[in-house]
Amino acid sequence: MSDGAQLGTLLQAQRLITQAQLDAALAEQASSGKPLGRVLIERGNISETDLVRTLAEQVGLEFVDLSERAIDASVAGLIPEHLARKYQALPVGWDETGRLVVAMGDPSNVFAVDDIRALTGADIYTVVATAGQLQDAIDRFHRLDGEVDTMAQEAADELGDGDDLSNVSEVIEDAPIVKFVNLLITQAVSDRASDIHVEPAEKDMRIRFRIDGVLHEVMHSPKSIQAGVISRLKVMSDINIAERRIPQDGRMSLTVGGKPVDLRVATLPTVFGEKVVMRILDKGQALLSMDDQGFLPDVLERYASSYRKPYGTILVTGPTGSGKSTTLYATLNILNEVSRNIITIEDPVEYRLAGINQMQINSRAGLSFAAALRSILRADPDVLLVGEIRDRDTATIAVEASLTGHLVLTTLHTNDAASTPLRLVEMGVEPFLVTSALDCVLAQRLARKLCDRCKEQYQPSEAELIEAGWPMEDVNGTDWPVLYRHVGCGTCGKTGYRGRFALHEVMLVTEEIEKLIIERRSTDDIKKVAVMEGMIPLRADGLRKVGAGLTGLEEVFRVVS
Repeated sequence: MSDGAQLGTLLQAQRLITQAQLDAALAEQASSGKPLGRVLIERGNISETDLVRTLAEQVGLEFVDLSERAIDASVAGLIPEHLARKYQALPVGWDETGRLVVAMGDPSNVFAVDDIRALTGADIYTVVATAGQLQDAIDRFHRLDGEVDTMAQEAADELGDGDDLSNVSEVIEDAPIVKFVNLLITQAVSDRASDIHVEPAEKDMRIRFRIDGVLHEVMHSPKSIQAGVISRLKVMSDINIAERRIPQDGRMSLTVGGKPVDLRVATLPTVFGEKVVMRILDKGQALLSMDDQGFLPDVLERYASSYRKPYGTILVTGPTGSGKSTTLYATLNILNEVSRNIITIEDPVEYRLAGINQMQINSRAGLSFAAALRSILRADPDVLLVGEIRDRDTATIAVEASLTGHLVLTTLHTNDAASTPLRLVEMGVEPFLVTSALDCVLAQRLARKLCDRCKEQYQPSEAELIEAGWPMEDVNGTDWPVLYRHVGCGTCGKTGYRGRFALHEVMLVTEEIEKLIIERRSTDDIKKVAVMEGMIPLRADGLRKVGAGLTGLEEVFRVVS
């Protein structure tokens, strides 16, 4: 059998082409003399990725799809650009045994493999990638490296030791600094980062991204570009570049990859210079529907029964970074109709929402949450969103607003739903006001989602299930639960997780719970009654999502005590 016919048989076996497509391609190959694989690609029967994957399997080599695999930026630059292009090779990471994984267009090139081994001093494990994907990856990683070097040199020439600000206005407009900052933000958005940390150190400048709630080191940049980069970020955020002794706040709006993105920027003076932290606010997130928040259907219905009411107070609780604002914005998107006057008071305004009146508090000017609330109540609102209840005045006014016919959405820092009413009482709100106004408490946490590409199926032991609090009455010998755990692959950066979703518990304030609040009964008593009335606790909600294969037991244990 010829090589072409053998390739055709393999492609057929994988159901990538039909017999009719193979016959037509073989006929064209006979007349044109082109390789069968090229003919099939030109005819649109297969993609280059399909062809290279099949050829790799034919000779017993591993294929890697660089459009799906995360490339370790720290190893991509281990070989210089001219050799990467000469050999069409790019290091992409390390394997479990400590070998350097190198993606190549032609792994049979022993001279290339020997050169890379000698240059890096590492054992090499070669994998196959398509020429197009290799070219794109080499362009992406080596362009960044090259620009960083250029920026460092040019910024060093302009700024000298990096502390002279006399000519910084020219430097921050220089193409290298501008490109560096733009690339940094673009890379962070493409990596799904929520925060960018630019941190001056003694001898260099460290860049870290927070992805899925965990910080990852991205690069170390030359110390000489520090002043230019930080000043450029401050100018873009409308922050005073001459003031370096006190923390400052700012904001910028950009378009990244065709999407509008807002960045909330904070500076912090450190011993080695100003640290800059940028919170990435993807405007697309502000348009999320309630279905995207991770609610299970029955839990969402309980929550929806409250926000559909024309008045009352809905409290969303949880620690900082638990997704409270995102849930509230998704709720506002449902309520945002022409017939409603919706006003928000925030500190700061995170997402700009069309059709909604948003106010940012200004403590220096005397505009606190309480002061803003008093003013807003004279502006004929239907729905109020108060960013956070921080004191007795704000809590009292918000509660009274709901009693006068307004729907009030707000947040509070408590551990669970059952402890929230008593927290309001402790803040000085009268119990009868709390019971009259409070309609629903939603407590939530953010858990990491298992990577769909590498999560591993397993059957837990009975001891594991009992320790986790699994409802054992639902378990029997023939219907033992099958769960998943994290493994780690290139797609998820070896973490085993990709993306996050929320765990929820929704407590509706019923007559029974109102009685307990008036009597100032304990949180445990309130929780017992709430569960009897249908509330699914945070841990139980997490276990249901473990059973659905969304996350693992250890992740639920991490986020819910």
